[in-house]
Amino acid sequence: MSPLQLFIEYSIVGIAAGGIYALIALGIIVIFKASHTFNFAMGEMMMLSAYFFYAASVTFALGPALGLIVAMIGSIIVALIIERVAIRPMLGRPFIAVVMVTFGIGSILRGIVGMVWGPNEVQIPSILSRSPIFLGDIFVPGKTARGFAIAVILVVALIAYLRFSRAGVALRAAAESATTAYSMGINVRNVVAFAWVIAAITGCISGVLMANINTLTPHLGLVALNVLSVVILGGLSSISGVLVAGLIIGWLEAITGLYLPTEFREITPYVLVLIVLLVRPTGLFGAKEVERI
Repeated sequence: MSPLQLFIEYSIVGIAAGGIYALIALGIIVIFKASHTFNFAMGEMMMLSAYFFYAASVTFALGPALGLIVAMIGSIIVALIIERVAIRPMLGRPFIAVVMVTFGIGSILRGIVGMVWGPNEVQIPSILSRSPIFLGDIFVPGKTARGFAIAVILVVALIAYLRFSRAGVALRAAAESATTAYSMGINVRNVVAFAWVIAAITGCISGVLMANINTLTPHLGLVALNVLSVVILGGLSSISGVLVAGLIIGWLEAITGLYLPTEFREITPYVLVLIVLLVRPTGLFGAKEVERI
């Protein structure tokens, strides 16, 4: 394979991984816009959802289709419990206090998974075909390509829904000003709960996709550390920016792994983020907030 073909192949695989990053990042940004809460437990929520899928489809032998439905329902229930019990009482408290609560939630979820399923990796039923895709002489792993297609379709669909639906309008109003939203008859608490439901859905699907492409372990949630660079690069105030940022970070990780030692893959995205923030502190697509006094 020529160097150019190798570059193109790694680029395609990296962009495909970036599509799943964007799906995870969308859940983080929706919660942040609704309640100005940065959910550091998103990776653990995603990982727990994948274990729900494993339990439903393998342990209880419901099969992949029903297993995915059960995992989705379980993920939504967990997200609503977290929002109602841990997050809602913290609204209005200092930002760092709420962040530390989400860190604690992540630790609790990791502990639960370790106690129930143990530390070893498990194999979940495949919902993605292994059949490779060839673009001329370029080889693309089948699971990666199909996972990318599913993730991007969902990201675009959710962005359109949040842009044009009444629920999306309510979320944007609450993000702009909770007080004004209340005065307009919008139940901000329900909007925040809705944002956590969206995060549960994106986390569940991305968790199952990631576990299909790789394997399922309690460490699956660490992928959220890669997603953090996507969120910052796209801009915390931009829902649509996560797709472009996810593709950029996925591509950059893959190309870094091609030309540099593996350990540089974890560093390079944050170097890019640092450079962008020095030039544009709100990220590529984030809008600068204007405070009126």
